[in-house]
Amino acid sequence: HFSPGSAVNSLLNTTMKLAIAFSVLASASAFAPHQSVGYTAATSSTALSMKYKVAVVGGGPAGACAAEIFAQEKGIDTVLFERKLDNAKPCGGAIPLCMVGEFDLPETVVDRKVRKMNLISPSGAEVAIGDTLQPDEYIGMCRREILDKYLRDRAFGYGAECVNGLVTSIDVPEDHKTTEKQYTINYQEYQEGSSAGVPKTMNVDLIIGADGANSRVAKSMDAGQYNFAIAFQERIKIPDDKMKFYEEMAEMYVGDDVSPDFYGWVFPKYDHVGVGTGTVVNSPAIKQYQKAIRDRAGDKIAGGKIIKVEAHPIPEHYRPRRVQGRIALVGDAAGYVTKCSGEGIYFAAKSGRMAAEEIVKLMDGGKHLPTQQEIENTYIKKYDAAYGPTYFVLDALQKVFYVNNGAREAFVELCNSKYVQQVTFDSYLYKKVQGNNPLDDLKLLGETIGCLIKGYANAKPDAVFSNPVESQKRI
Repeated sequence: HFSPGSAVNSLLNTTMKLAIAFSVLASASAFAPHQSVGYTAATSSTALSMKYKVAVVGGGPAGACAAEIFAQEKGIDTVLFERKLDNAKPCGGAIPLCMVGEFDLPETVVDRKVRKMNLISPSGAEVAIGDTLQPDEYIGMCRREILDKYLRDRAFGYGAECVNGLVTSIDVPEDHKTTEKQYTINYQEYQEGSSAGVPKTMNVDLIIGADGANSRVAKSMDAGQYNFAIAFQERIKIPDDKMKFYEEMAEMYVGDDVSPDFYGWVFPKYDHVGVGTGTVVNSPAIKQYQKAIRDRAGDKIAGGKIIKVEAHPIPEHYRPRRVQGRIALVGDAAGYVTKCSGEGIYFAAKSGRMAAEEIVKLMDGGKHLPTQQEIENTYIKKYDAAYGPTYFVLDALQKVFYVNNGAREAFVELCNSKYVQQVTFDSYLYKKVQGNNPLDDLKLLGETIGCLIKGYANAKPDAVFSNPVESQKRI
């Protein structure tokens, strides 16, 4: 998935803090009482004769971080399935500073340290943000082929078994919620130098689905559907003198020309820039929007050579069912990508680690297989309590600031506020709400209303498009 949101997440978060405060507090409810549903004894004494086997399907940040936790448990055999071990996944690549420390990432994983961001409105008004950052603070920009490999290799180092294979289907016993019957994973295993896969099967006791927006695991467990955006990105190699401008700089463009419901971006990579956009409501026009973002960037990327074109779906909300029996979804497969910004890397890694940690506790050294209700009462409850309000807030803010050019003009103007910049950058970098000065919050609410009125009065009307199937068929 693309994760081009970075500081945008938090910039949006601050602007309507007062209006949604009560809703946020209400959504962060206490955990439900623990209730356990017992299993019928398995036909074989699996727990006594051998280790339980856990399969993690998908080797991105979610899967790798889950496998790392499971692999450290002596009573668990961990298998990680990944089809493309050298995959350069389409992704904006932004990670918050707290992720570097929390997941012990080395400097070599971070291509660029972004300390400045330009926000450009539909009319071309620019706001530069980043002055509030401390010298040691930054937004990390990475390439997924580098980050994912590092996280996978760490899991393998702890003892996780690597299967270079594509999971095609999973046989789920009808009574898997009340027995310890194993799941059968059907997959194609690939050997180096061969493009043809060898059909194989593997029986496992528990499955973590970390296989992205088009998850085969989700399909096998009947997790339900979700809406998704299409994100499109071109990696563009630009001349060295132009690359210097983006050394610590990222750009975000808003306007109906680059997207009717998202935004366009220029993000720095190791030796090139990622230029892209996305949309939910009008994906047939994605190439038109991509041309517009290139045109808006203009001379800053002129003379560049497109070295890679990539596209990928971004989930818009949670799956209806994230746990079924002993199958649990994490990352994009679960729908853990924020509205407005499309940030997903941190939430993928965090959900993978959190799910594995809670399941390991429930397994009690390999003595017990957790039930669906036990997993829901731990992993799901804790994740939703920690991050549910964030998804709720950003969903609401997208409906305010991404609806038309007037609202987009207001959003960019609001970002002139140093208070907005300070609170939102801090909230993004550390994934904790910062600031909360009541007087400044009250002032900000007034500024928000004023900017919206001004934006609506002066902005050019949005272009009309017709795409009734995608824009009206919502799940």
